[in-house]
Amino acid sequence: MSQSLAQIYLHITYSTKYREPFIDEKIENELYAYLGATCKALDCEPIKVGAHLDHVHILCKLSRKIAVMDLLEEVKKSSSKWIKTKGDKYANFYWQGGYSAFSVNPAEIEHVINYIANQKEHHAKKSFQDECRNFF
Repeated sequence: MSQSLAQIYLHITYSTKYREPFIDEKIENELYAYLGATCKALDCEPIKVGAHLDHVHILCKLSRKIAVMDLLEEVKKSSSKWIKTKGDKYANFYWQGGYSAFSVNPAEIEHVINYIANQKEHHAKKSFQDECRNFF
């Protein structure tokens, strides 16, 4: 084969430092757009971005030109700087050091999109921490 092809869908999650509830209605939509634009600038097609208070979900198509670690380093670094410009309330904003990234079967993309879109309803029933413990 003379060309390189890849179709890798990633579901990425990470949280705010100390799980502080910084992601509120004032910044959430702008944050989603910012995260999506950062992914796109790194040649990782954003499919769905969402969040709930203390954590973010990104579903994207991973570029074959970047490692997952490098993608997350840039997304988290640039968005952290951006959030701090949104007012005094966000001056001490930081993301946690870690993240999770899981490959998604293309047949399950719609399920993941719906899951990300309904974070507020989902976490009214189960906390992010409990969900992670069950998953891992």
